[in-house]
Amino acid sequence: MYGILAAGYADWPIIHQISWLLGKVMNGIYNVMDGVFGVQNIGICIIIFTIIVYTLMIPLTIKQQKWSKMSSVMNPEIQKIQKKYANKKDQASMLKQQEELQTVYEKYGTSPTGGCLPMLIQMPVLFALYPVIQNIPNYVQGVKNVYMPVVNQIMAADGFQKIMEKIGEAKPVLMSAKSYDYSQADTLVNVLYKFQDSTWNTLVDKIPSLKDIVETTTQTMGHLNSFLGINIGEAPFTMLMAAIHDFSIIGIIMAAIIPVMAGLTQFISVKLQPQPEVDPNNQMANSMKTMTYTMPLFSVFMGFTLPAGLGLYWAISAVVRCVQQLGINKYLSKKSTEELIAENQKKAAKKREKKGTSAQAINKMATTNTRNVEDKRKSKISDKEREERLEKAAQQTKNAKPGSLSSKANLVSRFNSGQSTSLKDDDK
Repeated sequence: MYGILAAGYADWPIIHQISWLLGKVMNGIYNVMDGVFGVQNIGICIIIFTIIVYTLMIPLTIKQQKWSKMSSVMNPEIQKIQKKYANKKDQASMLKQQEELQTVYEKYGTSPTGGCLPMLIQMPVLFALYPVIQNIPNYVQGVKNVYMPVVNQIMAADGFQKIMEKIGEAKPVLMSAKSYDYSQADTLVNVLYKFQDSTWNTLVDKIPSLKDIVETTTQTMGHLNSFLGINIGEAPFTMLMAAIHDFSIIGIIMAAIIPVMAGLTQFISVKLQPQPEVDPNNQMANSMKTMTYTMPLFSVFMGFTLPAGLGLYWAISAVVRCVQQLGINKYLSKKSTEELIAENQKKAAKKREKKGTSAQAINKMATTNTRNVEDKRKSKISDKEREERLEKAAQQTKNAKPGSLSSKANLVSRFNSGQSTSLKDDDK
């Protein structure tokens, strides 16, 4: 995850724009909490921010869940067709398989990409969330202002750039000078936001004149980053090692609570989602089942190694998904499969009307080959008309001009039938 976050993907098109928009939302939340309620706490802002974003994505989630429910009904028919053509790799069989699969999708008013589209729309949003959570000062002006006094004094110190580059390239910051410009104030703010207690001590050792301003800044940030006594700017693994060193049971529990909560809520969220029936012999299906258990464990691992703020986001997002899933399950339980099919078919019909033709007509045209067209053309000619055309063609051949190809064809025909082939017989 460090690699992904450090790869600069936050500057990619679309994701950068979405991150900017989400950053405005986060900044608005902070300003409201500070101005209206007098609360300056990043942890609470992350919780509210996560709830708002996932609430806005409910329509896409419902659409995806509907497709999953329909998928559980369609899968037996789809798997039957796939088994039917499992060992047939010729083009005709593959086309026939696609035709039968398309018939199944039309029957239920869905498409093969019905479940992928909502996910494809959600993915850029989910990716864009991480830069906002990871680099709060980039998007929240109130937090950035806390760091600016110490940044101004750092930039006034001789040789500050080389000092900050050396500190920033090491853990826990891991911001290489090859990718970041340490002469810029915004870069220094991002570096300081990733500092932990030991890193601040290193900075004071390198630039002793910062001691007083560092104490003021860390006290303010300690208030901003403290959530239930946990510093969300620090990695839980670092807190765990310190607690073990001090033999502090409470410290160990506090360090483990966010990563464990992230993994547990992730597992519950996945289990609450409707699980489509799958073939037990399907390797992909078995891999997806394995992911149900491995992803929560991965969340626990990442929750320990990344700043607790990201772990808090994962945990809260999973809790929000659990609540949403309970509501969605209740909503979908009131709809029978027949109702969902009827709704899907109605929507599919409207889409076909907009395109100006029906799916059945398109499918019929796609599966009609040249031979079928020729056969239809032939079928329109009556037997009597066909005989008249053949007789006319034979008469024209018989009366062919001397020396023409038709006259030579007559010679060959008479030779094959044992008739005379003299020139006078052909009127040459």
